Amino acid sequence: KTLDLKLGLGIIMIITQKKPECKECFMMSKKTLIISSSPRKGGNSETLAAAFAKGAQEAGHQVETVFLREKQVGFCKGCLACLKLGHCVIQDDAVEIAAKMHDADVLVFATPVYYYCVSGQLKTMLDRANPLFDTDYTFTKAYLLATAAENTPETFAGTEKAVQGWVDCFSRCALAGTVFAGGVNGAGEIAGHPALEQAYQMGKEV
Repeated sequence: KTLDLKLGLGIIMIITQKKPECKECFMMSKKTLIISSSPRKGGNSETLAAAFAKGAQEAGHQVETVFLREKQVGFCKGCLACLKLGHCVIQDDAVEIAAKMHDADVLVFATPVYYYCVSGQLKTMLDRANPLFDTDYTFTKAYLLATAAENTPETFAGTEKAVQGWVDCFSRCALAGTVFAGGVNGAGEIAGHPALEQAYQMGKEV
């Protein structure tokens, strides 16, 4: 902002006020959709998702969490009608969730590790998101948050591979980060786990 102050002697003084630099001013808010697939309310993967959400919200992003345990999501029938119609012919909650996925900038999948893979709830939803294939979807980043009773490197491998396989079908999207919390079984056992801070920081850096 520039002000011209004309004094009685005809001298013009120019005062320039420099606006303080604000990193946040140039950051665009991203629409972040978290899909929590734990069948347990307050489960460990759900808690991990909440930590990610907190970080993303504090960074100024718009966050919505969908809890699949509260939704009706049926199995894909393999009819492929969705590729012609642009939506699934099964009228349940998966239709709305897929629409939210389409419009999100960032997708976050939270899951317990079941038999060294994603939960059945998440796998079913990923299958039902088939209408998104070959559309003008918005998302360019995906994140995976997972928890398991076992705590070995191979415990998480199958889960990551399953989600990576889905992401690979969407050329404009990349699996941008993963967090795995091993050694947690009963609901609430994740309290104090270092993975919570990892998820929080990852959310802030979306």
